[in-house]
Amino acid sequence: MENKDAKVYYVAKKGNIRNLTLNQITLPPLGSHEISVKVKSIGLNFADIFAILGLYSATPKGGFVPGLEFSGIVEKAGKEVGDLKPGDQVMGVTRFGGYTTRIHIDPSYVVKMPSGWTFEEGAAFPVQALTAYYALFTLGNLKENQTVLIHSGAGGVGLLANRMAKRLNAFTIGTIGHESKIPVLQSEGYDAWIVRNRNFRKKLRDALGERPLHLILDSIGGHIFMESYKKLSPMGRVIVFGSARYGHGGDRPNWLKLIYLYLTRPKIDPQAMIQSNVGVLGFNLIWLYEEKHLMFEIMQKLMEMNLPPPYIGHRYDWKDLPLAIKHFQSGTTTGKVIVNTDETHMT
Repeated sequence: MENKDAKVYYVAKKGNIRNLTLNQITLPPLGSHEISVKVKSIGLNFADIFAILGLYSATPKGGFVPGLEFSGIVEKAGKEVGDLKPGDQVMGVTRFGGYTTRIHIDPSYVVKMPSGWTFEEGAAFPVQALTAYYALFTLGNLKENQTVLIHSGAGGVGLLANRMAKRLNAFTIGTIGHESKIPVLQSEGYDAWIVRNRNFRKKLRDALGERPLHLILDSIGGHIFMESYKKLSPMGRVIVFGSARYGHGGDRPNWLKLIYLYLTRPKIDPQAMIQSNVGVLGFNLIWLYEEKHLMFEIMQKLMEMNLPPPYIGHRYDWKDLPLAIKHFQSGTTTGKVIVNTDETHMT
């Protein structure tokens, strides 16, 4: 008998973290081109929080289940699915709906987990790896021995971006919000690091020395973005993939602060960009969901890179998912924040 029940964390009304509630649902019949996955672990992302707070334009209308990535075991495969079978351990991405114990999904969004990886490591990989690869190579056009400035260097994207950039012998500089995260950057092989504060301009100048700055991965915004942008060398690029400065630790958006931050956001003159011969590119990972063949192609390239398992900074049980979100909001986490759906997540 096919098991179609799933437990999900559901948001009936956006705008407050407390609106996240645990529900049981019945999944629709499995399509012929779908697989059913028993979810073991899920990864948290800033997009989850912005979506719950109603600050993410790509969020589904009305009530929804947050979550963009997961790992688990294939329970059943549709008649038209050829590459995956029941029992396969997989990791994947979904355009929301990831906060669940079971999911039906197109196998184009799923790959088999590398041998030896845990479900936690599988759930920590897809979104961050896709983001880092797309930013570094597809948009950033990173070349051998170039210099890369990686903001939020101790986060999930930052750590993977550093590992990927090192494959091209890049000189990597990671920025962090607190000095307690320095040991993580040291252990991951960053060449230099900066604790972001009012002296950021000088710290960046000192970290670069005589090196040109070729590429910036920015998830911060504000004056940090602007000071970084000013140090770009000719043909340099900033890749913007987030705006962490809009986040905060409260249950609801602080609209007055958000309006102020929006009105004071950095503004760049395109004609000045011509004179400096630099560029700014932005992307939203949700766009890749609509280009699933490109997403699958990138995932295959990531598998070929044979990267070590991602760094797991924090683990939570399923019942404590709201606490995991609050911790993630605090800005004090390092690496990936993972939520496990049951007691067998380490198998």
